[in-house]
Amino acid sequence: MSHSSQPHPTHHHGERSLAAAAGLTVFAAVMLLIDGFLNVLRGISAIVHDTVFVNAPNYVYKFNVAGWGWVHLFLGIAAIMVGVGLFKVSAWARVLGIVIASLILIANFLSLPYFPLWSVVAMATCAFVIWALCVVRHD
Repeated sequence: MSHSSQPHPTHHHGERSLAAAAGLTVFAAVMLLIDGFLNVLRGISAIVHDTVFVNAPNYVYKFNVAGWGWVHLFLGIAAIMVGVGLFKVSAWARVLGIVIASLILIANFLSLPYFPLWSVVAMATCAFVIWALCVVRHD
């Protein structure tokens, strides 16, 4: 049995792999920063002027809209801090990025009746951030 004598492009594959990992990390950082800023704005608007949101009187997870505002405000601030940390490509930032994006996704699911369209968009954004941070492999 003879093996093919073609050289294995491990060097180029490694460079491509590192470039893809860096690109996904930057993508996750930018998306987490955007989601963080938007959550801060959403939180402020819910705290200051909660009549902008949909009223859901019989919702199982009923919570004061201003309360949801504080939750989104704190998660947004955390997302901004972690998003900045992701530009340094540190392991702690990746782990915290996954945790914060997961918490934002859950908070948006629970506050879905109050602001339906934005909650769905934010949940999708967080899912992409979680995916990007999970598939990245830095050597």
